[in-house]
Amino acid sequence: MKQEQQNSQDETSSNFVVSNFNSNGRKALVLGGTGAMGLYLVPELASQGYEVRVVSWNNVVSDNPRISYVKADAKNNEYLKELLKEKFDVIIDFMLYSTEEFKARYDILLQNTAHYIFLSSYRIYDGSEIPITENTSRLLDVSKDKDFLATEDYSLYKARQEDILQNSKYNNWTIVRPAITYSKYRFQLVTLEAPVVVARALKGLPVVLPGEALSVQATMSWAGDVARMFSRLLLNPAAWRECFTLATAEHRTWGEIAEYYREIIGLKYVAADTVDYLNIINNAPWARYQLAYDRLFQRVVDNSKVLRVTGLKQADFMPLRRGLEKELSALPRDTVWPDAGAVWERMDDYLKGRGN
Repeated sequence: MKQEQQNSQDETSSNFVVSNFNSNGRKALVLGGTGAMGLYLVPELASQGYEVRVVSWNNVVSDNPRISYVKADAKNNEYLKELLKEKFDVIIDFMLYSTEEFKARYDILLQNTAHYIFLSSYRIYDGSEIPITENTSRLLDVSKDKDFLATEDYSLYKARQEDILQNSKYNNWTIVRPAITYSKYRFQLVTLEAPVVVARALKGLPVVLPGEALSVQATMSWAGDVARMFSRLLLNPAAWRECFTLATAEHRTWGEIAEYYREIIGLKYVAADTVDYLNIINNAPWARYQLAYDRLFQRVVDNSKVLRVTGLKQADFMPLRRGLEKELSALPRDTVWPDAGAVWERMDDYLKGRGN
């Protein structure tokens, strides 16, 4: 009886929200939408007829009449409440919250849209199951590492925030769990980012990689493909109260991916012991956990669920090497990267010690 009452309450809550919105002139709010995925998602939504409002800290000028950017603090609840009076049909939330922050605002978001999309991550998944499906065990639920579980590591706080939605009275949400996504200024290699990988390669300087990762399978998706998956979940009844891993099914070892960077931009790389590698990247707890509980897991994705619901096919997606070449070839040669000087210095010291 309790379950029937809860189901009835959920349905009533969700129907109430949807009844306040219509399908004509749909409006989308993207919170924090100027990152790797947002760069492709926002124009994709506009092309589908949405009027898109993007809130971020970046100064962006739109040349598309369907897209407007606002520089503001999307975490400010008073600002958010005022903004939500505009009645957005969908809200796509790229913001990073502490678990307590999310507890304090999820009601506001869910009550003021027909469909709320929460950005989680494939990093929530444990590494003991291949391939990954939406039913793969989560690290939060199965890890025996007490020190790790005591943290607010990205893979853990995303799972905790998923639980808040799962246990809520609402139906009008969808959880998306993208795998590693590369885009115009976002290029990853094991745990290194573009300000090290790409910037050093373009200067002819080698990078150091953990040798044990080079044989491990990784999944990297082009942001344009992730945007298409995203957009086809919006206001899709089959997506409500569901979780989706947004990823290509293609998987390559980190060694193969390093070779792609070598072929495309001349990257030189040196394999190192994991301890030495972690010392180079500062040996912070988040870095150790990202390596141990993601990049050293065999990340092979079964994306059949999102393909089934969106109508997309794996053949529609950009092959990894071609996608990296497309994005890297479009980079302005005078790109100014965020400062990674400390990592560069430690990497250079390590390489000098090895005679490189």
